[in-house]
Parts: sequence; C-alpha cells; structure tokens
Amino acid sequence: MTVRNTGPNKLSIRNLDLRGKRVFCRVDYNVPMKRGLIADDARIIASLPTIRLLHEQEARVILASHLGRPGGRPRAEFSLRPVAERLSERVGRPVAFSGDCVGEKADSASAGLEPAGILLLENLRFHAEEEANDTDFSLALARLGDAYVNDAFGTAHRAHASTVGLPSILKPAAAGLLMIRELEHLSSLRRDPESPFVAILGGAKVSDKIGLIRHLMPLVDVLLIGGGMAYTFLDALGTPVGQSLLDEDGLTLAKSLIRQARELNKEMVLPMDHVVCVGGQEDRVRTTEGPEISKEEKGMDIGPATIQRFVEEVAKAKTLLWNGPVGRFEVDAFSRGTRRVAQAMASSGGVTVVGGGDTAAAVRAFGLADKMTHLSTGGGASLEFLSGISLPGVQALDDAP
Repeated sequence: MTVRNTGPNKLSIRNLDLRGKRVFCRVDYNVPMKRGLIADDARIIASLPTIRLLHEQEARVILASHLGRPGGRPRAEFSLRPVAERLSERVGRPVAFSGDCVGEKADSASAGLEPAGILLLENLRFHAEEEANDTDFSLALARLGDAYVNDAFGTAHRAHASTVGLPSILKPAAAGLLMIRELEHLSSLRRDPESPFVAILGGAKVSDKIGLIRHLMPLVDVLLIGGGMAYTFLDALGTPVGQSLLDEDGLTLAKSLIRQARELNKEMVLPMDHVVCVGGQEDRVRTTEGPEISKEEKGMDIGPATIQRFVEEVAKAKTLLWNGPVGRFEVDAFSRGTRRVAQAMASSGGVTVVGGGDTAAAVRAFGLADKMTHLSTGGGASLEFLSGISLPGVQALDDAP
C-alpha cells in the first residue's frame, strides 16, 4: 500500500522573523463549556508555546478560533470572551478581545495592538462565510495581519476561510509549534514505526474507522479492537452480541477487514469477555464468561480476561497508537477497561500516541496525559491524517524552502 502525505514539509514559524509584525494566528479554542464556564482548557494550554514564541519576537498576535456550532450567526453562549479571560490567566498578561472577527471592530483592534500585545477575535463561525470559505471573508481577515500562522491542527481537516482561504492570500503562511508537533508524531506512525506496533481501536462505528484500519493494517503487528465497534466485528463472526451497539452499515466492512488481517497475517484481538448491563439497566451489571452476550444484555466494557490480554500486548509494544475508548469510560462501572489500557500505555516504555477526542479526554480524566509521548488535539483531523488523507489546512501552508 502506498502511504500518502507522510509528513508534509511545510514552512515553520521558527523560520520566520516576525518582530513587530501583526501575526494572524489560527488556533483551536473549541473548548468544552458547561453553564458558560470552560470545563477543560487543554486546547488553550496547547497553544501557549506558539504564543510565547511570538511574544519573544514582540510580534502583535491576533488569535482567531471557532467555538461550537452557532449556525453562522452570533449567539452569546458561543462567545469566545470567556476564553480570552482564561487565556489571560494562562499567559499572565492582558488579552484584548474584539467583539467581531471582521469589520470595523476587528480592524481597529488589530491596528491598535502594541508590540507583544495579544488580541482574541470573536467566534469565526458567527459568520456563515467562514465555513463556506468565502473569498471576501478571507480578504477581510487578511486585512488584520502581516503574516499567517496555523496552529489549529484540530481544524486542519476543514476547508474553511480561516484555514484555507486566508493562507492563500496572507503570506507568509506557516505552521505553528503545535501543528508541527502533531504532524511530526503522526507522520512517524505512518512512515517508520518501531516494531512491535500495536494499535488499540475503539469508539462506536466501524464505518467511522474504516480508512484508519485499512491504512494501518500493513504497518501494525497487532490490532486490539474494543468499544462499540467490537460488537460489530463479533457479530460479523457470528457471535451473539445481544442488545449491544451494532453498526449495521459496518458489518460488511468488518468482514472484509477480518479477511484482510488474515491475508496479511496480522493479529486482530477481539473481546473474549465483557462487562454488560442487563435489560438496559445500568445498575444491573455482570461480567460474561465468554464472548457471547445474551439477548437481554448490552455490552458496555471489555471484561477482565480481555483487559489482561490487551495489557500484555501493550507491554510488548515499542510503538502504540490508541484511537477510541474501549468502553463507556464516563460511567465508573464501565471505565475499568479504558483506564487499564491507559495505565498500561503510560508505563509501557514505548512511543505512545493518543488520538484526540474522547480518547484524549479519557487519558486526561485519568491523570495520565503527561505520561504519553503525544496526546493529539485533533480527533477528526488525526483520524483523517492517519487514514492517509491530505488535510486542507496543512496543504494550504507554504512549503519549506
């Protein structure tokens, strides 16, 4: 299989002299909010190295992001103002806030920014033109800066105005430190992973991971399958899965992937026991003795025998990729499988790369984020990149000289 896009050689922020310049920096501040408060500021923290580098050069930093899905119109619950306040706390200096990302407010705020000053623009998605990659909107954004930096890996798979249209206009267009780190770590998995290479794959649907599994199959030594998608694989083998989550559209795909693993002599490990709830009642929990799940039961987590096998495979690995929880980790009764996998990876001694989204959230919830080699900030972006798909937000950046 030909591996595409194994680490695009893009212009780095480190190669630019940005002293005194207005730098339009696309960041990913799409943080989880609860009742108007930031529930997790990991994405804000991830942007700090680039912001600090720009501050050292006394650049004028104009930050832009989206938050949620406001539907192309201003909605107070999706304002980035709370993010500006949290960012100010994290950087230890004032962060100015513009009530709009284009127009007079934004133009005035950008023009008035002092050297080493920081400005955060209001939610890009308050304008429908952002997701439409509108040229006039891109031009309006371009007026705010003298150079462009993309440090938002989590949105690099979206061909929007701020990720694709703008860097085609505002030059130079370079990758920020977070973007570079993401590309380096993820590219290494697709190019030269040290063997044994073990991939742990979970999540709900086989159809969501089909590209990833097919792309990784020739590279990995062992595939550990858990989470909701495991029940689809088991069903494809004729194993009863009761009321467990089943991806009907993924059954044919699961059968083809099982065949592919056999043809390539790859080991695919499926759950051999489960933690289930009975009759849909989450307070009625038991562990099965084998892979079969009775018709009145629903699989919620991998069982102890499966956990032991997964942990043994992780311990032998030199390279590990984890994308998708292996159980419903948010509920304590069904969190043991995901927790034990996270702990095994943290103590493995190998190169450990964790996909974004729910998997990264689980690792952070267990307090193990700093024990991993790399914790990706982009769920969908990391999935597409590892599936061999070129990311528009990366391709739009200038090539390295």
